[in-house]
Amino acid sequence: MNIIWLILAVLIWGVAHSYLASSGAKKWMRRVLGENVMRFYRFGYNIFSVVSFLPILWLMVALPDRVLYQIPAPWVYLSLAGQLAAMVLLMVGVLQTDTLSFVGLRQLFEGKERSSRLVIGGLYHWVRHPLYTAGLLFIWLTPAMSQNSLVVFIAATVYILVGAFFEERKLEREFGEAYLEYKTATPMLIPGLHFGRNK
Repeated sequence: MNIIWLILAVLIWGVAHSYLASSGAKKWMRRVLGENVMRFYRFGYNIFSVVSFLPILWLMVALPDRVLYQIPAPWVYLSLAGQLAAMVLLMVGVLQTDTLSFVGLRQLFEGKERSSRLVIGGLYHWVRHPLYTAGLLFIWLTPAMSQNSLVVFIAATVYILVGAFFEERKLEREFGEAYLEYKTATPMLIPGLHFGRNK
């Protein structure tokens, strides 16, 4: 039963997270609350995303659980080094975009978002979604895996893959041919690995 609760919790979080990130939700908020309130949207969205994930973490700890494996020394140090590398990649990926806009502070203080630009250099030269790659590396290199964490990690991985698919559709609408060319030349998540690449 705890598996169902965990999957349901991630599903609810994922649906809310995705809806609030959608153009439709932003248009509705803009219409109902006005343009001035939208300066708080991205910052509030990021806070909501973190705070609303806390119940999932609580369920992982509170529900009955059992350890599936624990990596012994000295191999555990390789796992921890991999997680550290994933965190560095995550930070570098964020810094390669407009970090203040990513967090929501630019909108908060300047009152508007800058026009988005297509980033294809740095980590984005190797994969189209380096933040997702880094996040997946971090969770799957965890040195100790329990039943509850495995369920959440699988659900989160599915959510990331589905989210990447919808994000790509949005980027194609936004950047058109430039994104299609980038998509053809650059793998989605794993450097050097293309699925269904157009020749």
